[in-house]
Amino acid sequence: MLRGLQRVLLVLVLAASIGWLHPTVSSAQNAPPGYEWVWDPLSGTYVLVLSAKIPVDGDPGSKGHPPKQPKKPTCQFNGAAQACTDGAMGNWSNSQQCYMSREEPQPPFSDPRWQGHTDGSIWACARKQGYDLGEHLVSRWVWLPGEPDTVVIDPLTLAYRAIAAMRLAKPLVRSAPGVGQIGLVNMPVWLWVEKTESTWGPITRSATVPGLSVTATAQVEAINWSMGDGNTIRCEGAGTPYDKSRGVKDSPDCGHRYKKASRELSDCSYPVTATAQWNISWQSTLGDTGELSVTQQAATQLRIGEAVPVLVDPDGGEAVAPAKGGCG
Repeated sequence: MLRGLQRVLLVLVLAASIGWLHPTVSSAQNAPPGYEWVWDPLSGTYVLVLSAKIPVDGDPGSKGHPPKQPKKPTCQFNGAAQACTDGAMGNWSNSQQCYMSREEPQPPFSDPRWQGHTDGSIWACARKQGYDLGEHLVSRWVWLPGEPDTVVIDPLTLAYRAIAAMRLAKPLVRSAPGVGQIGLVNMPVWLWVEKTESTWGPITRSATVPGLSVTATAQVEAINWSMGDGNTIRCEGAGTPYDKSRGVKDSPDCGHRYKKASRELSDCSYPVTATAQWNISWQSTLGDTGELSVTQQAATQLRIGEAVPVLVDPDGGEAVAPAKGGCG
């Protein structure tokens, strides 16, 4: 383990063309607070550097103090502060010195921008240069084997990537009476959904770019059942599956009773929709946290009839059932 103080120099190379740097600058010359001039043998010039002393693991000077949280990355263009995001151009990359956005759709592999590669992605690298009337867009194309080192100032972007990786699915709807069966007016209808990781949770996924990672966990909080007769039932749990041993009883946690038959409706059935409400919590490696809510929906139909009385001829004729509606 390293001991003492590790001296970290964040080199801010300042272009001579804008007068910040001159080859004849003396290292003894006054520098702005927090900066100093250091000779760079590669460029043959002095460069202005920002010095920072960061306690490292095992440093006696850091004993008794909790470890420092990682600092949020900053965006810089030749040492000057830069907005980390641009709605039109994407997120800023300090190494590429431009805003990066993945080209969609990706060009064919015959395109020279691939430089002979058949993996990775082609990214647009763009920034604005100049000011006022002289401002113009400087852009180029970059092939990268993976994600660029873009500084995502809002980790919510990665939270949504993590959610997309979950591939949340529609609820698996079940009912009694089920599809192809006929229930009765004023008799109990049982409703439930099957639990899987992608339809109920909990499910956890992460999304990462260099320097930042977000982990999200999703869980269904409730199912809202729209019963097709104007009623909506909110079931906090998945519901209880029905079996014959239950008899003619109401569901203990998720059920309904229809007041009218469905014979006058389209398909002679009530359209039923189950909407799963997912609650999602996320946390980034930089300490940011948040809550999100998304929904997934599935549909089914319930056919409800009436108990048909049998009319008996008092003179001994054949029993006659009253005429039914248009449902067979």
